[in-house]
Amino acid sequence: MYKGMGFGGGMNMQQLMKQAQKMQQDMQEKMEKAQEELENSVVTGTSGGGMVEVTCTGLKQITEINIKPEIVDPDDIEMLQDLIIAGVNDALAKADELEKSLKGDMPAGLGF
Repeated sequence: MYKGMGFGGGMNMQQLMKQAQKMQQDMQEKMEKAQEELENSVVTGTSGGGMVEVTCTGLKQITEINIKPEIVDPDDIEMLQDLIIAGVNDALAKADELEKSLKGDMPAGLGF
Protein backbone atom coordinates (compact mmCIF):
# COMPACT_ATOMS: atom_id res chain seq x y z
CA MET A 1 0.00 0.00 0.00
CA TYR A 2 2.81 2.44 0.81
CA LYS A 3 5.33 1.10 -1.70
CA GLY A 4 6.63 3.65 -4.08
CA MET A 5 5.29 6.61 -2.08
CA GLY A 6 8.68 7.99 -1.07
CA PHE A 7 9.29 6.10 2.17
CA GLY A 8 13.08 5.84 1.93
CA GLY A 9 13.31 4.23 -1.47
CA GLY A 10 10.64 1.58 -1.07
CA MET A 11 10.97 1.07 2.72
CA ASN A 12 7.66 -0.17 4.04
CA MET A 13 5.79 1.13 7.09
CA GLN A 14 6.79 -1.86 9.23
CA GLN A 15 10.49 -1.17 8.59
CA LEU A 16 9.96 2.50 9.48
CA MET A 17 8.27 1.52 12.75
CA LYS A 18 11.11 -0.84 13.66
CA GLN A 19 13.66 1.87 12.92
CA ALA A 20 11.73 4.40 15.05
CA GLN A 21 11.50 1.92 17.94
CA LYS A 22 15.25 1.26 17.74
CA MET A 23 15.98 4.99 17.81
CA GLN A 24 13.68 5.42 20.81
CA GLN A 25 15.36 2.52 22.64
CA ASP A 26 18.83 3.95 21.92
CA MET A 27 17.77 7.37 23.22
CA GLN A 28 16.31 5.81 26.37
CA GLU A 29 19.59 3.98 27.02
CA LYS A 30 21.56 7.21 26.57
CA MET A 31 19.24 9.03 28.98
CA GLU A 32 19.57 6.30 31.61
CA LYS A 33 23.35 6.36 31.32
CA ALA A 34 23.46 10.15 31.63
CA GLN A 35 21.12 10.05 34.63
CA GLU A 36 23.36 7.48 36.33
CA GLU A 37 26.43 9.61 35.65
CA LEU A 38 24.68 12.65 37.15
CA GLU A 39 23.76 10.67 40.25
CA ASN A 40 27.38 9.58 40.73
CA SER A 41 29.01 12.91 39.89
CA VAL A 42 30.13 15.54 42.37
CA VAL A 43 30.92 19.19 41.65
CA THR A 44 32.35 21.86 43.94
CA GLY A 45 31.59 25.56 43.82
CA THR A 46 33.68 28.17 45.59
CA SER A 47 33.53 31.78 46.68
CA GLY A 48 35.75 34.20 48.53
CA GLY A 49 38.84 32.86 46.81
CA GLY A 50 38.19 29.35 48.10
CA MET A 51 37.22 30.43 51.62
CA VAL A 52 33.80 28.81 51.11
CA GLU A 53 33.42 25.54 49.24
CA VAL A 54 30.05 23.97 48.42
CA THR A 55 29.83 20.41 47.10
CA CYS A 56 26.77 19.01 45.38
CA THR A 57 25.81 16.04 43.25
CA GLY A 58 25.08 16.25 39.55
CA LEU A 59 21.42 16.15 40.61
CA LYS A 60 21.92 19.44 42.50
CA GLN A 61 21.75 18.05 46.03
CA ILE A 62 24.08 19.93 48.38
CA THR A 63 26.21 17.39 50.22
CA GLU A 64 28.80 19.50 51.98
CA ILE A 65 29.71 23.09 52.87
CA ASN A 66 33.22 23.92 54.07
CA ILE A 67 34.02 27.34 55.54
CA LYS A 68 37.58 28.38 56.40
CA PRO A 69 37.64 29.63 60.02
CA GLU A 70 39.54 32.79 59.12
CA ILE A 71 36.60 34.06 57.03
CA VAL A 72 34.21 33.92 59.98
CA ASP A 73 33.80 37.40 61.46
CA PRO A 74 31.10 37.59 64.15
CA ASP A 75 30.74 41.29 63.37
CA ASP A 76 30.08 40.65 59.66
CA ILE A 77 27.70 37.70 59.39
CA GLU A 78 26.16 39.19 56.24
CA MET A 79 29.43 38.74 54.34
CA LEU A 80 29.55 35.06 55.34
CA GLN A 81 25.94 34.61 54.24
CA ASP A 82 26.72 36.23 50.88
CA LEU A 83 29.76 33.96 50.43
CA ILE A 84 27.66 30.86 51.16
CA ILE A 85 25.01 31.96 48.66
CA ALA A 86 27.69 32.63 46.04
CA GLY A 87 29.29 29.23 46.68
CA VAL A 88 25.95 27.43 46.39
CA ASN A 89 25.12 29.25 43.16
CA ASP A 90 28.55 28.38 41.74
CA ALA A 91 28.09 24.70 42.60
CA LEU A 92 24.61 24.62 41.07
CA ALA A 93 25.87 26.33 37.90
CA LYS A 94 28.58 23.68 37.58
CA ALA A 95 25.95 20.95 38.05
CA ASP A 96 23.92 22.56 35.25
CA GLU A 97 26.98 22.57 32.98
CA LEU A 98 27.61 18.91 33.76
CA GLU A 99 24.02 18.01 32.97
CA LYS A 100 24.16 19.85 29.64
CA SER A 101 27.40 18.11 28.69
CA LEU A 102 25.98 14.68 29.54
CA LYS A 103 22.66 15.25 27.80
CA GLY A 104 24.37 16.34 24.61
CA ASP A 105 21.91 16.44 21.75
CA MET A 106 19.07 14.64 23.52
CA PRO A 107 15.73 16.26 22.82
CA ALA A 108 14.04 17.99 25.74
CA GLY A 109 10.88 16.59 27.28
CA LEU A 110 11.84 12.92 27.26
CA GLY A 111 11.67 12.48 31.02
CA PHE A 112 15.20 13.70 31.65
